[in-house]
Amino acid sequence: MYVGTHAETHPDKLAVIRPATGESLTYRQLNDRSNRLAQLLHAQGLRRGDHLALYLENHLAFFEVIWACMRSGLYLTPINRYLPAAEAAYIVDDCDARVLIASAAIGESVELGHLSSRCEIKLSVGGAIEGFEDYDTAIARYPAERLAEEPLGTFMLYSSGTTGKPKGIKRPLQDLPAANGSPGSAATVGMFGIDGDAVYLSPAPLYHSAPCGYVTGVTQLGGTVVMMDKFEAETALSLIERYKVTHSMWVPTMFVRMLKLDPETRARYDLSSLRCAIHAAAPCPVEVKRQMIDWWGPVIEEFYSSTEMAGFARVGSPDWLAHPGTVGRSSGKPFHICDEDGNELPVGEAGTIYGEVDVAVPFTYHKDEGKTVSASHPGHPEWRTVGDVGYLDEDGYLYLTDRKAFMIISGGVNIYPQQIEDALALHPKIADVAVIGVPNEELGEEVKAVVEPAPGVVPSDALGQEIMDFVRAKLGRQLTPRSVDFTDELPRLPTGKLYKKAVRAKYWPV
Repeated sequence: MYVGTHAETHPDKLAVIRPATGESLTYRQLNDRSNRLAQLLHAQGLRRGDHLALYLENHLAFFEVIWACMRSGLYLTPINRYLPAAEAAYIVDDCDARVLIASAAIGESVELGHLSSRCEIKLSVGGAIEGFEDYDTAIARYPAERLAEEPLGTFMLYSSGTTGKPKGIKRPLQDLPAANGSPGSAATVGMFGIDGDAVYLSPAPLYHSAPCGYVTGVTQLGGTVVMMDKFEAETALSLIERYKVTHSMWVPTMFVRMLKLDPETRARYDLSSLRCAIHAAAPCPVEVKRQMIDWWGPVIEEFYSSTEMAGFARVGSPDWLAHPGTVGRSSGKPFHICDEDGNELPVGEAGTIYGEVDVAVPFTYHKDEGKTVSASHPGHPEWRTVGDVGYLDEDGYLYLTDRKAFMIISGGVNIYPQQIEDALALHPKIADVAVIGVPNEELGEEVKAVVEPAPGVVPSDALGQEIMDFVRAKLGRQLTPRSVDFTDELPRLPTGKLYKKAVRAKYWPV
């Protein structure tokens, strides 16, 4: 099933609601507008396998573009709307986009248009951009009719670039009609009980792989998406109550911010409609998750995967409480934990995590065979890694240690910052924290905590000492930062990922 089916069976049902503006799209409107855009793209010569880039905030047009591409056999590349023009232009160029759709609300769009000279078609959403044609005016010239042939399209997403240059993750198009819908989308959302009756709250930016994939799956099945423009802790709670949200997806930093609301605010909202609250994208500190389960009940579900889909694990609340800290057990092919030479390690021993990819639709890094090879196991090319480090317990549950790129080697000892960051996550005087390695002539690296103080908390040497003492009491001397620096704001992406490369750059010589 897809939007065309739902437009016929329940045309007036709301497909998407945007509470911040009061706007919405019915399935009839979503179907008609995505058809008009598909007709425009086809008339301009785009055919199966061509690419379209989207530089847009959370906006109703996002859904129209998704479904125009899904029913045209196109690759869609949503771009992080917070990237500066030069970095966004790199992705537009690298993905070979023939079409760029950008937002007039994003100041960088003007320069992006100038830098993206290879794009044949440029459409602006929400206002005028120099060199672009108005999106609404352009699609209005075309009929709201389906194309004669509707091959299934897909996404070509880019990695976040938190540890290096963004990489395009490309899979071959499946030889399926769009009317059948994407089997992957249906399976991904279906495992969490999402169906045509679901009301799904999406608090994250849609350019990211999981939010984008899940809203596509929800609309494919005929549910309703409640899309936040940006995450705000109390607003999210109010929307659950207002729209009787049944399903939602979060990242751990959102949990932390909701937990830091005062008890009276947290108790004000009726959250009883929630059947499943999914979280992913980053490891969740044990105490944070335990408190969320205490608050929301056993509706918390977690999955571990990647844009590359190099393995998939999931865990519900009861199993997590029995295995605290796990990110789940494989729901398909097993994970493999390997040493630097590719040898599999025994239970409980940490190493590089490899997952088995689907050989029918294997991913490659677009235009970078070297990166594809480096992500593959030397003896088993179908085993792929994204650089995460972790271990398996005797029951097959996976635990993450950290990203290999973030590991600190101090005096020959491997230190994973995640453990220290988790210990500080709920500290009442800390809004956010990054733990990094900085140069030390004797040890090679030493541990530093970079702290964003909680509102109203004044940075001081005394506070820095308090934080170090707190870590020492919880984790011991070896994991205690040697110093604490303070910052007004850490560069955390709206997806919840910390842009650690930017934090480290201040301390390491180029």
